[in-house]
Amino acid sequence: MAWYIKKPTAEKKSKKSFWIRCSKCQSHIYESDWKENLNVCPNCNYHGSISSWERIALLYDEGSFQELFGEIRPVDSLGFTDLKGSYREKIDRNTRSAGVTEAVITGLGTIHGVKTVAAVMDFRFLGGSLGSATGEKILRAANYAHDHNLSLIIVSASGGARMQEGVLSLMQMAKTCAGIARLNRKNIPFISILTNPTTGGVTASYAMMGDINLAEPGAVIGFAGRRVIEQTIGEKLPADFQTAEYLLEHGFVDRIVHRRDLREEISRLLGFVNN
Repeated sequence: MAWYIKKPTAEKKSKKSFWIRCSKCQSHIYESDWKENLNVCPNCNYHGSISSWERIALLYDEGSFQELFGEIRPVDSLGFTDLKGSYREKIDRNTRSAGVTEAVITGLGTIHGVKTVAAVMDFRFLGGSLGSATGEKILRAANYAHDHNLSLIIVSASGGARMQEGVLSLMQMAKTCAGIARLNRKNIPFISILTNPTTGGVTASYAMMGDINLAEPGAVIGFAGRRVIEQTIGEKLPADFQTAEYLLEHGFVDRIVHRRDLREEISRLLGFVNN
């Protein structure tokens, strides 16, 4: 299975290109070791960011993945502008830097020969935010799974709704949930994979609707931010609040799976739900 990464994203890279510094424990790790360990710190098990295409390479049989709905692109319907420039300019910058045209890649592929539909989010593109084009691609992926009786897998990595699109972004929460509800009525499995971070409107919609919810170790998963919640309720929250481990303990996540084991875990689950 091919694995290749051009550069680290969430992690800090030293001036000398052969070192990576872990964002959690601050350990310096050889870049080759970092890559070989799938962007997971060998010292503290911190799961660093990977791109949507790298995630697809990890999960899907080599050469089997076919992108669907790649023509759908974000549109600046509101003509949004702030002090840092226009939304259109941000889209162009993120497209160039991330190498993708939206915060999600949708497509069709096989995992150990079992065909599934996938929507894989990419945090590098505007923080994996949920915009109108993001929601449209996820809805179409769900509809494709519905029409072809195929399991749906969504890998979430997002800061929440894309505020540059206003209410058009918030509409995607109901829109994507409606598409997944159609799968439920037809008993088509939906596996949701929660990675770091999965927050805001994505958590409040399709990310937590899985028939099976998996999470990577240490992933931050929640709706409002920790500080906002503490100020609202006037209480100090537990140190592990909004982590995958906390959600597992409280019944919101079914299982925590190391990145290197996700492919085999999903394969086993598909074998179970498709029988």
